[in-house]
Formats: sequence, C-alpha cells, structure tokens
Amino acid sequence: MSAAVALLAVLFLVTPPATAVAVPSPKEYVSYLDLECFATDPYQPPGAPKVTISHLNPVLAKQPSQTVALGPREQLCTPVAKNQVIPPKSVLEFISFTDLACYRTIGAALNTSLVLSQLNPVLADLGRQQVAVGALQQLCVPVLKNDTVPPSKEALEFISHIDLACYAITPNTPMNRALSLTQLNPVVARAIRPRDVRVTDARQLCVPVQKKGDEIPDELLRVIQWIDLEKYDLASGTAIQNLPLTLRHINPVLRGLPVERATLLGRSQLAVPVAKNGNFPPG
Repeated sequence: MSAAVALLAVLFLVTPPATAVAVPSPKEYVSYLDLECFATDPYQPPGAPKVTISHLNPVLAKQPSQTVALGPREQLCTPVAKNQVIPPKSVLEFISFTDLACYRTIGAALNTSLVLSQLNPVLADLGRQQVAVGALQQLCVPVLKNDTVPPSKEALEFISHIDLACYAITPNTPMNRALSLTQLNPVVARAIRPRDVRVTDARQLCVPVQKKGDEIPDELLRVIQWIDLEKYDLASGTAIQNLPLTLRHINPVLRGLPVERATLLGRSQLAVPVAKNGNFPPG
C-alpha cells in the first residue's frame, strides 16, 4: 500500500462528527479539486432529458441561459491527488466524494477569450494561458458511485448542486508534465492504484452552471460558483479491470433518472482547477 493510500485509510477510519461539518471556503475547495476523467461504455439517459442552464461564475454571469439535452454518457470523473499532495482534512470529505458523470451536450458557443491561471499548488509554476472558448460539448453532473455516500449530510448536499458545462478551447496548448495520480474516493481507491501519467494537450474549460429548478443555498453557491476546471488529455489510457459501478444521480433536477451501470474503459483526461481573468476564489 502506498503512503498516500495509507493516509487516506487513516483519515476515513473515523467516526463521523455529530456536529455540523463546515463548508470549506472557495479557495480551500477549488484549489484542491482535481478530477481524473475515464471514458465509459456508452449510455443514453432515457428520453434525452432537457435542462435549462445558467452560468454562475462572475466572469460569465452575463452569458444567456440555454436549454440543452443530455446526450450519451461519455465520461466519469473522479477526484484525485497529484504527486501525493493530499488535500487538507478540512476539505478532503467534500473533494473525495465529488464524482461527475459527463454527457455529450450540444449548445450555444461562448465565443469569448479568457486568461486562465492554475490554482493547485502542484502546478503553481505554470504560466497564465489565454484561450478562446468555443462550442459547448458536455454537461457534467453529480452522481454517487455504488450508493456510497459522504460521511456527512453537509458534504452530500454540497456535491449534489455541482454542475459543470464543458466548452472546447483553443489553442490546445500542451502541459507536458509528468504527474502521479492517487484516487481519493474510497469506492475506487483500492481498485485503481496510484499511477504515473503524462499530461498533454488542453481540450476543454468546464465552468459552473445552475440547472433551472435547482435551488442552491447561498452558503453553497458562494463556493460552487468558483469551480472552473481545465481538462487536459493524458498520453495513454489503461483499461480498468474488475470495477463494476452503478451511478445514481443526486442533483435535485435529475434525481428521477434511473440508476446507471458504468464500465470504465480507460483514463482519458485530467481536469485541474483554474481561475479566469484574474478572478481568484476568495478565502
């Protein structure tokens, strides 16, 4: 067992506190939110559900809302730590259960230019990057894997309101960085061992949105509105063996959808936290 996996085991082998768990600050949560995105076997939600989404981040708040349909599921994104840098215990419970299923989605392009700055400490040495944001390609929504819930109701409610709209970006500037990724979610941490990867080309910018009908409490909105992730390709993907998963939707708007079965076909991308146009998460 690696040192990182052993540390995770110790942190989660505790009795959940009886008192309320404090929601982390935007900076605490977003800066440590890294997601490894796996290609999945195709699945189409019945009826291609339509949702109306509105932008939450202050930089994009004036963009118009739009109604889109959920197409086939393409990815499952699960939380990871980079280079054995485990998130602080104050945010680990919230981050380690942030699982997003991503569905092909066609919608209006943003057609705007943004300057992205890396937030995670491991990538702090990377320079700012100017990108043109184009077509909407995916909508990523929160799910539970194998009905395993966070230890606290506060973390479950927080994660249930995270929706990200992912847009194509250009240029596809390569990161060209070797990283070690360690799974943080207990459902997959033992099956998917820590692994060295090479991060290559930038592909998407995923930004926070709100689905019509989802009432996000102000305490949670102040954090969720800052979740911006830049997706990069990984140089190679490896099939994941013997890891049957069920995915249950937890966002209030999509809870009526049936439970999905998912097979992970291999690693495909890494999503890392960024700030847009010098607007950094407070805290």
